[in-house]
Amino acid sequence: MASPAPHYGWFGDDFTGATDTLATLAERGFRALLFLRIPTPEQLAAAGPLDAVGIAGATRSMAPAEMTPVLDAAGGFFADLGVRLMHYKCCSTFDSAPHVGSLSAAVAALKPYFPNPLVPILGGQPNLGRYCLFGQLFAAAGTGGEVHRIDRHPTMSRHPVTPMAEADLRRHLAEQGLGPLGLVDYRAHEGQGGAAALEKARAGGAQAVLFDVSRTEDLAAIARLLRGALAASPMLMVGASSVAQMAAELRPVQAGTARSAAALRKAGPVLALVGSLSPVTRAQAENAAGFSRLQIDPARLLAETGHAEELRRQAVALLAVGDTMLMTRSPEGEPLAPRAVAEATGRLLREIMQEARAARLLVAGGDTSTLAIEALDVWGLSYRAPMVPGAPLCRAHSAAAYLDGLDIVLKGGQMGPPDFFAVAAR
Repeated sequence: MASPAPHYGWFGDDFTGATDTLATLAERGFRALLFLRIPTPEQLAAAGPLDAVGIAGATRSMAPAEMTPVLDAAGGFFADLGVRLMHYKCCSTFDSAPHVGSLSAAVAALKPYFPNPLVPILGGQPNLGRYCLFGQLFAAAGTGGEVHRIDRHPTMSRHPVTPMAEADLRRHLAEQGLGPLGLVDYRAHEGQGGAAALEKARAGGAQAVLFDVSRTEDLAAIARLLRGALAASPMLMVGASSVAQMAAELRPVQAGTARSAAALRKAGPVLALVGSLSPVTRAQAENAAGFSRLQIDPARLLAETGHAEELRRQAVALLAVGDTMLMTRSPEGEPLAPRAVAEATGRLLREIMQEARAARLLVAGGDTSTLAIEALDVWGLSYRAPMVPGAPLCRAHSAAAYLDGLDIVLKGGQMGPPDFFAVAAR
């Protein structure tokens, strides 16, 4: 007898966020696996029965013309698989723009495969310090840090690729071509007014509707409101891992199937790759003890073949002794192309991993994580254990014996406590 179709599918616009959704589902009892590209039938069979299937992508760093064929292929795969709830997993800070990582382009590419006329957009993830009230997005600066309106956030308002200059997500998404866009604000989540609020939000032909999320409890209310619509036909939703948290409210899975929280570090050295220029990550790296350190000069990495070769030799030698951190130096003068730097860093990582035998890999930075892991011969990630919110411990699946079973932690620039590297290396 064939296995039942996975209920839930997700496509991550970068790898760090995609692993957060993986952890969110697994910790709630879903049998979930994150593929790093559309899987082959053999890889799907190797994964076994699944409640949720994900694909980690790099669309956050792509122009709309690049995004469309990637998401068109993914949409066809998920629709053929029979998923009922398709989640386009964007960054919890919604950093995107008309020219790169466009959420409107993502919806346009995926929507034809999911006929439900309603496209919900969830605007917050409280467990990561992301809050949406009256359509305005707020975010904490680091774990437990001060909360700022997103257009005044010390990092996201100055993001080198997609600076957030607008806090009203309706305006932010309209600039990308997504509209008209309705709003169900947080007041509708209490009492019995949700249905009327949703009907009002859709008045005038709005199909995409933004839902405030200011508290974790709001997700249960949104789930109740969307249950009937989701039952009618397969639905596309957009948002952070709060969509997965809500999905657990919609379709509880048998408890007790999540992995144990106990996950001891395997024998062998830890390799940390720090590509993020976020002040949060830079402070974490400066606080990290017990690592030998190597500086990556981005300009030399792009221009000089010998720089990558020298870094490879040094990293392999240091890993033979103990834990090692590769850290991208802040560029001097005009900023370099972030994607080109991340791709070159990924090639360097691949060459190091082919020779050294690290037991655990830590990668910090959204684009860095995505393009670095893409460079490795890894076809999937499964959840192993919690680590810090937004950055779980994962297990690599690969046809290459030296990578299969590797511990991997992927962290966005804003994620994690000050002692992140000490926690993640244990």
